[in-house]
Amino acid sequence: MLSNAELTGACETHLTAVDGHKLHPDAAQAYLAIQKAASANGIKLAIASGFRSLDRQLSIWNRKWRGKLPLLSKQGEPLDVSTLTDTEKMHAILHWSALPGSSRHHWGSDFDIYDPSPFQSNELKLRLVPAEYTDAEGPCHTLWQWLTQHAHESGFFFPYARYQGGVAQEPWHLSYRPVAKECHQQLNLELLAETINSLAIEGKHIILENLEQIKKQYVDTITEDDGWTNIWCGY
Repeated sequence: MLSNAELTGACETHLTAVDGHKLHPDAAQAYLAIQKAASANGIKLAIASGFRSLDRQLSIWNRKWRGKLPLLSKQGEPLDVSTLTDTEKMHAILHWSALPGSSRHHWGSDFDIYDPSPFQSNELKLRLVPAEYTDAEGPCHTLWQWLTQHAHESGFFFPYARYQGGVAQEPWHLSYRPVAKECHQQLNLELLAETINSLAIEGKHIILENLEQIKKQYVDTITEDDGWTNIWCGY
């Protein structure tokens, strides 16, 4: 069980280093196991992003709110921040970025993966968009196909395998279920409210007014199964 500070990304005492990133020790061990299994099948697996601190998530949120980072529609098109209400702005951010204190990346159980092979030259840059994984010609498609069949064997699942009205589809986001499930259960509304109240976060009033909905729509709405059973035929 993590402390409240660990759960909300305020400290890193629950983490260990692996492949240049920080993960929960149990997730790190499982990651090395699945990386080895992938390698045995001729597939390279690497971490693009592991632990993300509360401060870093807060910086992302505030810069998006102020228009200093791109704010996108659900279709990935740029939005004009000045034309949005605070509520619209809040939902636009939450579609792509977690509320500080609620990110699964805080727990050390979740990380973004990719196949590093196609990106060894400077000609191709990883963008972390679904097409890189789900399109047959995508640079991470082979890795994604293999993971959809074998990730569960090492205890992993895809919490954002498909869009369900909250967070956008993220075929690169792996979660180590034994740790993540416990953390998810720990993260209650009271702790989230306490965390948001303690932060210098843009839009604090509108966040607190809608916190229950935010938790239900963007924190609790995940894909519990392997995620791909009903959408394989689409790709």
